[in-house]
Amino acid sequence: MTRQAPIPAALADGPVYLEYNATTPVDRRVVDALLPYLHHDFGNPSSSHRYADTPRTALARSRAQVAALIGATAEEVVSTASGSEANLLALRGAALASRSARPHIVTQVSEQPAVLHTCRALERPHGARVTLLPVDSDGLVDPATLAAVVDDETVLVSVMAANNETGALQPISELAAIAHRHDAVFHCDAAQAAGKMPLDVQALGVDLLTVVGHKMYAPKGIGALYVRGGVVLEPVVYGGGQEHGLRAGTENVALAVALGAAADLASGSADRSRRLRDDLHRWLAEALPGRVHLNGPAAARLPNTLNISIDDTLGHESLTAAPQLAASTGSACRSGTHTPSPVLTAMGFTDQRALAALRLSLAAGAHPTTSPRPSRRSPTLQRRTTAEPAAHRRRPWRSRAMPRSSLGAAVASTSDVSGIATSRHGSRIGRYRTVPERISR
Repeated sequence: MTRQAPIPAALADGPVYLEYNATTPVDRRVVDALLPYLHHDFGNPSSSHRYADTPRTALARSRAQVAALIGATAEEVVSTASGSEANLLALRGAALASRSARPHIVTQVSEQPAVLHTCRALERPHGARVTLLPVDSDGLVDPATLAAVVDDETVLVSVMAANNETGALQPISELAAIAHRHDAVFHCDAAQAAGKMPLDVQALGVDLLTVVGHKMYAPKGIGALYVRGGVVLEPVVYGGGQEHGLRAGTENVALAVALGAAADLASGSADRSRRLRDDLHRWLAEALPGRVHLNGPAAARLPNTLNISIDDTLGHESLTAAPQLAASTGSACRSGTHTPSPVLTAMGFTDQRALAALRLSLAAGAHPTTSPRPSRRSPTLQRRTTAEPAAHRRRPWRSRAMPRSSLGAAVASTSDVSGIATSRHGSRIGRYRTVPERISR
């Protein structure tokens, strides 16, 4: 029988955690897997003596586990220190390896900042020409828009699998096919999708794909980049030749093992997360009738992600009024002034609608290691899903505060789903006072 994973004390005793898209707690089984490599199995995996044997074997196993999660081979997995570094290796590596004097890079306007800022950095010293694709009211890229801008000078196209704020799932396989018609490399940041839904790099047709540990119950400080065989990249760190020569430096075996363990625990099962997300949306709508509006696609989105705007409120004020919740708004605060989310404004929403937004992201569904893996073909990512457009409500703006208890009470009412909370493996922990998936594993 699989040993139960204890609930982190912070989640058991603190506010309801609805920030799983920001970071996840580390699964206890992941901690158990990495600890030996901080103690007695400390050897350098590149050494030739006996102390290197166990770390070297563990490193190879962890690559195979990450590869299995995304349908790749172990030789195609490169470990990095973060998702941002993996994106840097992908974008900078592909641009410089092209040997083009003015490489053309295409991405989209609501992309993750690590991608957008890297593209801007490549414009300055490397002369790159960057094209930002627009998105529609659901936050999706139209493949026809990419087809209109990609040309024979295009060396790289980078589009995320799933948006971190709205959960919108891009039509990756269609976009990759368009890029390949012009011999461009296609990169996909799958930080939010990996571990939450099935992924198969072969079915998606991507050349480069980013995976991030702390988004899927591994520690911070570890990520990976899938590099399709035959794709040439300029290294991100030069030196001893580790990571197929793309990232020099002695490997962090403990964190690599942690990422592999997390990948092994992830099944991509989404039914439970989707049900809880939809229940939460329904209860919020019932608690605040006529005032709750979905931001992003109704269907083509991550199963754990709910982004809503509540009429006549500000997102940060809603969270201040509900201190028992840990969530985010997507807006930025600079010198006391809140600015709307660039993701939501790119979708065409007014500043009022964007400033009213809340992102509520739940834990991934149950992933028992004994369950067979489902098919890794993700139809949502492989073909454009037609969904009802998000309504752009542009009613006059009023500063009517939401009742202090409304948001918290609506979230707490999700206890009616099943009454008794159980852990991933069925242990009773008491009656819900929050959404069920406040328990991570």
